[in-house]
Amino acid sequence: MTLSSTSLSRLKGVHPDLVRVIKRAAQITKVDFAVVEGLRTLERQKELLKAGATKILRSRHITGHAVDVVPLVDGKARWDWPLYHKLAPFIWAAARAEDVPLEWGGDWKSFPDAPHWQLPRKKPYI
Repeated sequence: MTLSSTSLSRLKGVHPDLVRVIKRAAQITKVDFAVVEGLRTLERQKELLKAGATKILRSRHITGHAVDVVPLVDGKARWDWPLYHKLAPFIWAAARAEDVPLEWGGDWKSFPDAPHWQLPRKKPYI
């Protein structure tokens, strides 16, 4: 698949290693997806916190170290967990191919976040 111009624009300001992973995932995936959000302002993060969509202000989005993606079915965004479990192996494969360490919000126990992918806080990404 090819990322849309909207998805590509949402990768502006995102760390180049994460951009490479998402672009590679788009090349190899069998599950269409779109980038929903990349770089985020603190004001946007505060809005999401107030809405209950996040539990933290110190998001990796604010520093350009995270992206949110959504699977597409017939060109429409779908938020069903099973679709994320079909998409995740392609993103993991892209991360391995690009030799980029990655964390998936879908693996989090306290507040699972299926759309969220981030570079780890440890070096070199702090």
